Amino acid sequence: MEHVPLAIIGAGQAGLATAHAANHNGVHPVVLEAAEHPGGSWPDYYDSLTLFSPARFSGLPGRAMPGDPDRYPLRDEVLDYLRDYASHLDADIRCGHRVERVEHTPKGFVLTTGDGVAVRARTVVAATGGFTRPHTPSLLGLDTFSGQVLHTAAYRSPDSFSGQRVIVVGGGNSGVQIAAELAEVAQVSLATRKPVAWANQRPLGRDIHWWFVRSGLDSAPLRRIWQNGPTLVNDDGRYRAAFATGNPDRRDMFTHLDGDKVTWSDGAVETIDTLLLATGYRPALDYLATTGALDDQGQPLHHGGLSTTVPGLGYVGLEFQRSFSSATLRGVGRDARHVLRRLQRRR
Repeated sequence: MEHVPLAIIGAGQAGLATAHAANHNGVHPVVLEAAEHPGGSWPDYYDSLTLFSPARFSGLPGRAMPGDPDRYPLRDEVLDYLRDYASHLDADIRCGHRVERVEHTPKGFVLTTGDGVAVRARTVVAATGGFTRPHTPSLLGLDTFSGQVLHTAAYRSPDSFSGQRVIVVGGGNSGVQIAAELAEVAQVSLATRKPVAWANQRPLGRDIHWWFVRSGLDSAPLRRIWQNGPTLVNDDGRYRAAFATGNPDRRDMFTHLDGDKVTWSDGAVETIDTLLLATGYRPALDYLATTGALDDQGQPLHHGGLSTTVPGLGYVGLEFQRSFSSATLRGVGRDARHVLRRLQRRR
């Protein structure tokens, strides 16, 4: 069986940032990636996805994103950048190898892939992040709804929605962006439990991410404020303008579904064609199920990305892992350095 000092699971932004941090520590890691190419979840996002952070704040450590630093890159630009970034790493990136099981032994870890390859590693970083497993919320009547139910993970473009009545559930950046796009061909409502709060994308002429970095908020642990406050959506004015037309509109969350009908909180009932769930993702960590690293809901037991139950195991790319920006392109590098330093101290 092959022995390696560090195995990284996933070659998306989190895994690649971890490999870069490993190189700086003099470690040549093995990176196991389920897909046929590096890039993580980016190839699976909708066609028009545009970053809400400019290129200057969207690069991984050691390699800036090319082109105009003040532009807002599209999905395919990010994917090209990640694949180029991977090609410059001193890492053994093995694509087409989905890790199915990780065993924790007295001598480290044994990782087994779906194609039967086994690798023994002294330390492991799970970098499959929080954007792999689409989350379907508990909605009354969803199991009886006769229309189309689609998660944003399966949405690509508005082409097939022409003339439909569509409800987008979830008011984050992606939900708002997709709702505005769909409204060009369909009648769309954005259903949220909390109001949408528009955040000026360029206050005082500077992108909001510039202010986050300069103020220190970019690395602040703002989980409680973020979860309990209104849903913030970065906007340069175009999305507010779109919602001001009345299509799309924003409504309080509906009470239930029944057949092809939805009942709104004010008692109004209407027929809808498609329910599109912009309800986020959960970490895809099933391969750790037998290690004792996860709680009863499959969530990792960790502090700042270090497993609290399994020595030698770390995480990179989890939402709010250490800060507001932990699951973003600009935040994973900082967390990767932190996790690898701590893992080395514990060896």
